[in-house]
Amino acid sequence: EILSHDHSMVYDRNGDEHYQQASAFIKSLRGSDADAALYWGFRMIESGEDPRFIIRRLVIFASEDIGNADPRALQLAVATLSAYEMVGLPEGKIPIAQCITYLATAPKSNASYVAMNAVNSEILKNPRIEVPMHLKNAPTDLMKNLGCGEGYQYPHDHEGGHVAGVDYLPKEIKGRPFYRPSSRGYEKTINERLEFLKGNSKLSK
Repeated sequence: EILSHDHSMVYDRNGDEHYQQASAFIKSLRGSDADAALYWGFRMIESGEDPRFIIRRLVIFASEDIGNADPRALQLAVATLSAYEMVGLPEGKIPIAQCITYLATAPKSNASYVAMNAVNSEILKNPRIEVPMHLKNAPTDLMKNLGCGEGYQYPHDHEGGHVAGVDYLPKEIKGRPFYRPSSRGYEKTINERLEFLKGNSKLSK
């Protein structure tokens, strides 16, 4: 049964109750409590909140709090917005419920979000670091003569699509690990891949 709005519920889309319930919604998702996430999400909707607000929070959450632990989470959240725009209310609540329960029970990782903040912090501290010569483009003979692009190796021409031992970061921050995948969900596989690549790089030196 799909409920209709009950505006007698305590809720103010522009007041404290809006932010408190939104906070409870996100924290329930992060805490992997599907029942609580459904309760707070639909309490807002049934109190008159625009469902698009809930869906936007789901899209952000899928990337910030789940990330590569389950890349399908972001796909589902974006698809939920498309589904809602296609069917509207009241049936649009059904894909929202599916998305809430999926995201709540998915493995969690904020590793990409943490990496983004670390990268932005580094960029603000050192905004003028030059691109390494082997990574520069060389569309003219002059730039080639200056050494732009010299020594670059095209990964697709190598076994495994990877050239071991190549540094892509500037020398000032060489070896800085910004992205540290968790051991949860698909990030476990990413970790294994990174360890494999790291091992190959060590063997090449």
